[in-house]
Amino acid sequence: MRLPRSLQGRLVLTISLSVGVVWIISALIAETVIRENLDKMFDSALEETAQRILPLAVQELFEAEDDGTSQMISTLREHDEFLTYVVRDRSGRILLQSHDSRDQEFPPFEQTGFITTEKYILYYDAALGGDYTITIAEPLKHRAEAARETLLALGLPLVLLLPLTIGAIWILLHFMLGSLRGFRDELAARDGQDLAPVATGKLPTEILPVAEAVNALLERLQSTLVAERSFATNAAHELRTPVAAALAQTQRLQAEATDENTVQRANNIESALKRLNRMSEKLMQMARAEGASLRVDIPHDLTKVLQMVVNDLAYSDTGNQIELTLPQGPVLSRIDPDAFAIAARNLLENALRHGRSDTPVNVTLHKDGTLTVVNASPVVPPEDLKKLTHRFARQDRNTDGSGLGLSIVQVIAEGAGGKLELRSPARHRADGFEAVFSPAKG
Repeated sequence: MRLPRSLQGRLVLTISLSVGVVWIISALIAETVIRENLDKMFDSALEETAQRILPLAVQELFEAEDDGTSQMISTLREHDEFLTYVVRDRSGRILLQSHDSRDQEFPPFEQTGFITTEKYILYYDAALGGDYTITIAEPLKHRAEAARETLLALGLPLVLLLPLTIGAIWILLHFMLGSLRGFRDELAARDGQDLAPVATGKLPTEILPVAEAVNALLERLQSTLVAERSFATNAAHELRTPVAAALAQTQRLQAEATDENTVQRANNIESALKRLNRMSEKLMQMARAEGASLRVDIPHDLTKVLQMVVNDLAYSDTGNQIELTLPQGPVLSRIDPDAFAIAARNLLENALRHGRSDTPVNVTLHKDGTLTVVNASPVVPPEDLKKLTHRFARQDRNTDGSGLGLSIVQVIAEGAGGKLELRSPARHRADGFEAVFSPAKG
């Protein structure tokens, strides 16, 4: 038998089975004891009946005239006769018998005591030195019915009460395991940004070590993530100054150099330093997205944030233009404005970098806060589309990108309780690339 996966189901099943087995064993033991006591009681009743009937029968036979026929005791009313008897003389002739004994066979008297046949248990006794004997019989089925009724009386409560017992156990366990379910639900509700310890005050002592181990693991994870984010932030921040200085010296070298080879090398160094500068900026954005709360208490208007980002990127080196569509009125959302600006900037930079230079990028902010960015480009295969949110994943290796832009947007979407959807081709188009950023509602 396969046990249920839930602890409550296993406890209910095992406890119910244990109660049922114990009840059955107890009923069988009680039935055995009761059967022995019933046998003793019935045997005593047979013996007592024989010892009472035989003296009265002998006295009556002495007073009556023996005409060679047997006498039958008449009954006052019809009833079930569980005990039947016959009185015989030494020769075995029946002198007296009960009214329901005519069709029964009574073996001849051999000695005082009990004899068991296929259908009856018989008791024999004698008077006047064996001149008169009595045989009294009781059907075995009478005793079997009594034992069966006794066992049924013991087992019937099990049939009736076992479902009630199972229900009561289920309800009790449901309430007793409420704290464990609360612990589970609180853990399930956590996201990757919330690694605070879980409250353990209401948990039973048997589960408390598990909860403490989980909290210890969360604490170690928190320390590790803080150290990693701090390192990434500090490293990216510290790189900015020397990179800026090196970039300035390179640009000065470009201006002063007269040799064509030197100018070309300076241009290559400038491109590498710019890539390094962009990489450090993306690493800082990633650390910002992973290390802080991305929800605020006071809603902000996303149209102003998006307008600022678009104005900053309106004319880039790629030559693309941005077509911005905003709804009427403000779009209020509880997503952190800086996080939304980082997400929007990365989506627009990705669209400008990979889109065709002769086709504008369409940027639409919907009333519910959903941001849609569409650029013209060849269709991205589905297997590559799934990998674009991985870190350092790039569709075109020849483009000047870090491979972190969409990954940063994905982290912000998850941290803000929203989602990022990528489509290619774009909706209502045969080609193109579409990114849909949906922050959490409310």
